[in-house]
Amino acid sequence: MVKHVILWQLKDELDSQKKALVRKEIKEGLESLAGKIPGLISIKVNVNLLASSNADVMLDSSFTDEAALKGYSVHPEHVKVADEKVRPFTKSRTCLDYIAE
Repeated sequence: MVKHVILWQLKDELDSQKKALVRKEIKEGLESLAGKIPGLISIKVNVNLLASSNADVMLDSSFTDEAALKGYSVHPEHVKVADEKVRPFTKSRTCLDYIAE
């Protein structure tokens, strides 16, 4: 199994109300991909942050293998969510992909 974890920071110019809406829409958009992408085992977006956090959104997803992760990255459903719900509102992205033991 391959894990795919992303941390995003939202753009500074978004006020707290807009950030809350963006977090909700990112969560709904990405979690809606469950069952639509071959090899995607699980997908969870965490948005309930503690004040000590330095990221705004976390994606925690699992894939059958590295090929499935690569397929996810270019799958039209994923690209649509990323282009409409994520990329326009984020200023930074940190990714960790690894083989789960």
